[in-house]
Amino acid sequence: MKPLDPRLLRYARTTRIFLLASVALGAATAALIIAQATLLAGMLTRAFLGGASLADLRTPMVLLLAVVLARALVAWLQEVAAHRSSAAVKSQLRGRLLAHSLLLGPRWLSGERSGELATLATRGVDALDDYFSRYLPQLVLAVIVPAAVGARILLGDWLSAVTIAVTLPLIPVFAILVGLTTQRKMDRQWRTLSLLSAHFLDVVAGLPTLKIFGRARAQAAKIREVTDRHRRATMSTLRIAFLSALVLEVLSTISVALVAVSIGLRLVEGGMGLETALLVLILTPEAYLPLRQVGAQYHASVEGLTAAGRVFGVIETPPPPAGTRTDVPDLARATLRLEGVTVAYDGRDAPALDDFSLTVHPGETVALTGPSGAGKSTVLAVLLGFVRPDSGRVLADWDDLARLDPDAWRARIAWVPQRPHLFAGTVAANIRLGRPDASDAEVRAAAGAANALEFVDALPQGLGTPLGERGLGLSGGQRQRIALARAFLRDAPLLLLDEPTSNLDTESEAAVIEAVRRLAATRTVILVAHRPALTALADRTIHLTPATVTT
Repeated sequence: MKPLDPRLLRYARTTRIFLLASVALGAATAALIIAQATLLAGMLTRAFLGGASLADLRTPMVLLLAVVLARALVAWLQEVAAHRSSAAVKSQLRGRLLAHSLLLGPRWLSGERSGELATLATRGVDALDDYFSRYLPQLVLAVIVPAAVGARILLGDWLSAVTIAVTLPLIPVFAILVGLTTQRKMDRQWRTLSLLSAHFLDVVAGLPTLKIFGRARAQAAKIREVTDRHRRATMSTLRIAFLSALVLEVLSTISVALVAVSIGLRLVEGGMGLETALLVLILTPEAYLPLRQVGAQYHASVEGLTAAGRVFGVIETPPPPAGTRTDVPDLARATLRLEGVTVAYDGRDAPALDDFSLTVHPGETVALTGPSGAGKSTVLAVLLGFVRPDSGRVLADWDDLARLDPDAWRARIAWVPQRPHLFAGTVAANIRLGRPDASDAEVRAAAGAANALEFVDALPQGLGTPLGERGLGLSGGQRQRIALARAFLRDAPLLLLDEPTSNLDTESEAAVIEAVRRLAATRTVILVAHRPALTALADRTIHLTPATVTT
């Protein structure tokens, strides 16, 4: 792994500013280290050899105190810059990750584990804190401080400078060897954590079903097994980190001892002055310290860099091609045509749609029926622009969907999925997703048209009642009617419905069907349906079978 991933500079511009600040602060740190060592060596020499009194040393002592305070100030500035840069970079990377994931679309997302992506966007990106606050500043110091300190030692004692120049490269060499092993261990740890996150999220989402079929205990055992694998991988990485710290400490201690022995012998023989000897002895550990710290802090940064590499992998995945034309035809008058559409998904032997053609006239309601896997939801995904056909085309009158801007196209469509997502917020806020600038009166009218007011008014605060994530606190039929209220509020000329009555009781189904009938009265509608009560609303019914189509 590279010490500085160049993609951080490309995707997070704050990194460049932080690097420039780190170089400036690192140069200041090196200058202050040399000044501190010079003042300290001079004071000790004057005190022991020159017999200087405390009053005589007042000025250098004040200067020494100022240097120490300046070093503390520089260290504090480095911490502040690191944390602010880390926060900015994390925000930029998260924004890019989420935006690009949406740009890649449902077809790409269906092949990813949602738990892994959630872990990547949260804990994975958060792990960059250690990289910016510890590793990267220390890396800058490891370049500047040894060079500056070595140059100052060379002016005072060339033999010690040569000894340092020979032994200093041993530390990064051993650090690289240990780092390669650490990287392999961290990759394995991250894969295990991703697997655990994805599996845990799936288990939590399906816990009611698992309880019904008595499989909850088996899944608990599986989570325990994966957790234990993650624990072992983490402990293995920590062992390497501790051993590498020991190796680096031993190397630097031996190297400093070589310089100290050489200085001691020459000092006894009278070949070196006390002030020069003290200066070299004080500066020598400072030359090795940044490199030792780089090796130690590397382990704290590996997880963040591993996660960042995965983030960059997502960001650099090319999105499906999209059109740019914003002059979308009027879908209230346009005829929709799917001509020879074929869609094949990875991992499936047969295509989801195979040379599928369909014509929908303005104001017509068309029902799509057929068994699971026949491609009904794929037809809706193609019309929404979420899935690009492998062959064939989609036309609105004679405008090809592939040439139209996806956002401009979707702005003229209302879509009610089989399991609509309700966010944590009020009932009104969830309905207002259909049109964010809608007034309270318009939201209430949409809820009434969707037969939602009969239960909304019974809630503690009516439309202002807060809901939990995924509509916690509402039944399936109630969630579906809120989704239909969004469609009423959006008032789009093309309506796509994906099994809006699935898994509903008789009473809820009747309320939803009545709302769908009212919604479809003035719109072009394509709906996926299984139940006869819903297909009865259609002007035509298209029956799909896997890999073949019958019209």
